[in-house]
Amino acid sequence: MRKFGKRILGTLLGVLLVSGATIGLFFYKITYGFPVSYETEKPNIQFPRQKAAILVFSKTTAFRHSESIRASQAIFNQLAKQNNWFIYQTEAGGVFNPEQLQQFKAVIFNNATGRVLNEEQQQALSHYVEEGGTLLGIHGAGDNSHHWPWYEQSLLGTHFSHHPINPQFQKTTVYLEPTASLALTRNLPPAWEHQDEWYVFTGQPQSAQVVAYINGNKIIPNGNMLWIRDKNFGMGNYHPVAWHRAVGKGKTFYTAMGHSQEVWQDASFVRLLENALQWCLN
Repeated sequence: MRKFGKRILGTLLGVLLVSGATIGLFFYKITYGFPVSYETEKPNIQFPRQKAAILVFSKTTAFRHSESIRASQAIFNQLAKQNNWFIYQTEAGGVFNPEQLQQFKAVIFNNATGRVLNEEQQQALSHYVEEGGTLLGIHGAGDNSHHWPWYEQSLLGTHFSHHPINPQFQKTTVYLEPTASLALTRNLPPAWEHQDEWYVFTGQPQSAQVVAYINGNKIIPNGNMLWIRDKNFGMGNYHPVAWHRAVGKGKTFYTAMGHSQEVWQDASFVRLLENALQWCLN
């Protein structure tokens, strides 16, 4: 019986160790990503004349929003057709070189997570924005896995803390900020219902113009750790979910919405992104 008991105990300990290691590895990947190779070869791109070029970059080395990225591809192609844009979608970082970046009117980090660019490519993107380019970020583009101070400050002006976990997805009302640019709110209702994984940041975005917000008191902000229960870091009833910032001669736009494939069926969410791109091109 003692040997049997020891075997049971050993098995339980083994299961606990494996489970703990698996969970630890999962959270490490979400936060830091895994070592990754950086693509440096310039792609062969034929830029059509008379069309504004937009780069959609969806590379991930941390958590991957696979279904959202996949669903977005058709939507971006549809928007390009409607607006006579040229959309170049890629997950290879070789396009982040000065010569090709300057051909794009806007760069979208479409749920791109983790360390996705090497230092030279990061420098090319920061220079592109500061000299008049535009960077847009969707959902995961604003999490804490990028570990690039310029990027976090320029795109967000705040710092990601966590997202709710129980329940992870919550439906609430998105409100347009009355003082937001008409170019960004055109053809949008003043409020609409939207279900998403709502990001919680450590404070209001600084030096930013809010475009849309939710009432953070109407969602359950609890994260997946005991010490982030009921924490919304003062965001409260004015919890921004879309905003833009001036960066040098350029600008950035970020929306925390966009976790799942279903969001791409929300006409108001898609319209917000279309407005943002039109705003970028003017």
